[in-house]
Amino acid sequence: MPGMDPRRLLIFRTVVRNGSIGAGARELGWTQPAVSQHLAALEKEVGTTLLLRSSAGVTPTEAGSRLAQHAEAIAAQLEAATEELADLTALRRGTVRFGTFPSAAAVLLPPVLSRLRETAPDLDVTFEEIEPPDAIAKLREGELDLALVFRYPCSDVDAEGTLEWSPLLEDRVMAVLPQDHPRAEDPDLTLADLAEETWVAGCERCRANLISSARTAGFTPTVRHSTDDGVVAQRLVQHGGGVALLPETVLEATPVEEVVVRSLPGLDSRMIGLLNRRGAQAIPAVAAVRDALVAEAAPRTSSAVMI
Repeated sequence: MPGMDPRRLLIFRTVVRNGSIGAGARELGWTQPAVSQHLAALEKEVGTTLLLRSSAGVTPTEAGSRLAQHAEAIAAQLEAATEELADLTALRRGTVRFGTFPSAAAVLLPPVLSRLRETAPDLDVTFEEIEPPDAIAKLREGELDLALVFRYPCSDVDAEGTLEWSPLLEDRVMAVLPQDHPRAEDPDLTLADLAEETWVAGCERCRANLISSARTAGFTPTVRHSTDDGVVAQRLVQHGGGVALLPETVLEATPVEEVVVRSLPGLDSRMIGLLNRRGAQAIPAVAAVRDALVAEAAPRTSSAVMI
């Protein structure tokens, strides 16, 4: 037996609920002959009589009563699906898998989640702390919906492929020196003046930025230590382990008082932005997280740490 037309099944349900073809047609906004044609087609599909017709209306046969029960269940499922989709569209519910790097997780994420509790209280945001290269891979594999990442001018972004990039916030890069450094308070200090220093380097992209910036200043840095941890980097600087270049969000997330932070001429900032698969920001739940991030970033300038 061929499958039943679900539209005819719902028409049949409406007629049974109303007790007559005429009343069912009025509820549907159709003509009575049109409804009768669909009922006849449905009976042909199932191969048996479903309704007994009389001047008083219609009465379901045994087969018709069984089918009406199934029709009610199908209608209920359709109504539930409609309500669920309406919830998602209206941001009453939804899940967004979000990832970002540690300093942004510390500085931007908590107020963003607080904002979302007010603007979209039933939105479920799951968070993973993750560096940009791994975030890119998880976005491409569908394991993340949205990621906050950073780029330096020298960063290789080919790995991002067809992912969609939205710049969000400029993050200045600062020089970090020990308090007893002889040039710590020199207003004319430049990166080239630090050519003979040993250096504390950061993650892969941060290290590449250090090397690129030093090359522009005319030297190759001597990297003694490498760490992704902002506190470790600053403590190494504090205790004579070298000097460092650190972004302002790192300094805000992991403040260490016993170092000197300096803005130097010619240092490129890094850009913090959003990555997602193309079209993902059209999904209301993803757009809600994006909007909260944009709102949090808006009042921030390139001086997130007062120097």
